Amino acid sequence: MTDGWDWRRPGGSPAPGGPGRPPQDAPGQATSPWWSDALADPWRDPYAPAAVVVPAAPTPGAGEPEPVTDPDLPTRPGLRQVVLISLVTALLAGSLGSALTYAFLRGDDVPTIGAQTGQAPALAQRKPESLAGVAERVLPSVVTIRVVSLGGTSEGSGFVVTSEGHIVTNDHVVADGPGKATVVFNDGSTAAGTVVGQDPESDLAVIKVSRSGLTPVQFGDSDALAVGDPVLAIGSPLSLANTVTAGIVSALDRTMQAGEPGGPTRYYAAIQTDAAVNHGNSGGPLVDGAGRVVGVNSTIKSLVADGQEAGNIGLAFAIPINQAKRITEDIIGTGKARRTVIGAQVGGTGATGGGVRLNAVEPAGPAAAAGLRTGDVVLRLDGRPMTDPTDLVALVRKYAPGSVVTVEYRRGSARQNASVTLAADAK
Repeated sequence: MTDGWDWRRPGGSPAPGGPGRPPQDAPGQATSPWWSDALADPWRDPYAPAAVVVPAAPTPGAGEPEPVTDPDLPTRPGLRQVVLISLVTALLAGSLGSALTYAFLRGDDVPTIGAQTGQAPALAQRKPESLAGVAERVLPSVVTIRVVSLGGTSEGSGFVVTSEGHIVTNDHVVADGPGKATVVFNDGSTAAGTVVGQDPESDLAVIKVSRSGLTPVQFGDSDALAVGDPVLAIGSPLSLANTVTAGIVSALDRTMQAGEPGGPTRYYAAIQTDAAVNHGNSGGPLVDGAGRVVGVNSTIKSLVADGQEAGNIGLAFAIPINQAKRITEDIIGTGKARRTVIGAQVGGTGATGGGVRLNAVEPAGPAAAAGLRTGDVVLRLDGRPMTDPTDLVALVRKYAPGSVVTVEYRRGSARQNASVTLAADAK
C-alpha cells in the first residue's frame, strides 16, 4: 500500500527510497533542487504527476549559451565616445577662452553704437533764446514760499526782484499768515522771510529775506505783448518745485474780479495764457520768449463747483508786470501801494448800446475835472469797450496814477470824448 504519492524520476523509474519517501540520489549524483522542497511547495497540485522534466545537461561545444556581461564592470571607451568627448572639450575650451578675452579687452573693444558726430545738432544745443535756455536763466530766481498759520500751511511761488532779497508773490499766498514765511530757493536751501507789505486789492505782496548774492529777474513790458506770443509759467504747482510749463498769450486785458468770501475784492486786467497753471503756481512768474517776466501768475478758471479743488484746463491769468512792478516799488518804498482811481462810482450797464453807467461822480475827482457827470455811460476806455462795471475798475487800476486816458462816453443820445488824468486814491 502506498500513500498515493509516487515519487518518480524523469523517465518513469521509481525514486530511490521507496514509495512515500523523498527520493535519494545515488551516491556521487547531485541532488536536484526540484526535489529538495517539493513536499513543502504550497502551490503544488497533490494530484498532479510527480514527474518533473529536467532539461538534459548541455553537450560541450553544442549550443553555447550567450555570454552575459556585468554592467557594473568597467569598460574601455570606444572610438566614437573618444571623438565625442574630445569635441565637447574643445568647444568648452574655445567658449571659455572667448569669454576671458572679452572680459579683459571689453574696455577697448566694445563696438560703437550709432554714428558719431563732432558737434550736437543745432536743435540740441539749447541756445539762450530757446525755451530750455530761458528756463535755465530764470529758474535760479524763482522760489517756493511756505506760510504756516492756524488754518494749516499755505504754499505758493515767488521770484526775486532785488539783489537785497526782495521777493514778489501773491497776497493770497501770505494773507492768512503771521507775517512770516519760509522761502525755498532753486538749489533747495531755505531762508526765513518777513512780509514787507501787501496790497489785497491787486493780489500782490512783497517778502524780504536776509541773503546776499541773489539774482533778480529781468522785467519785460506787458503792454508790448501780443496774442500768440510764447510764454513760460514757472513755480511749484502741487508742491512740485521748479516746474516749467509752456504756452502762449491767449488774450490781453481780460478783466478779473476775484476774492474769497469775507475778503477783499481784487480787480485787474489780466494776461490770459494756456500754459499749465495749478495750485502752488500762485505768485510765480510768467516769462516771455526772451526770459523776461511779463506777469505774475494769480488765478485759474475751472469747471468744478465752488469749494472744490480746481485744476488746469488751459485758462490761467496773470497780473501784468507793469502793474505789479509799480505796486512792488510802492510797497518796498512806503510799505503800501497806491490805488489808481477815476473818481466815479460805477453802476449797471447802459440801457441800450452797451457801456457802463456812472452812478456818482466825485466833485473834485479826475472824472469831474474832465467834464463827466452822473448818469453818463462810459463806452470805451483808451479804445477798449466797456461791457461790465468790472471792466472799468480793472482797466483803470492797470494804469499808474497820473496817466492820461481817453474816455468815450454817451450823454443822452450824444457821444463825446474826454481826456481823464487818473489819480491815486486818497487812502
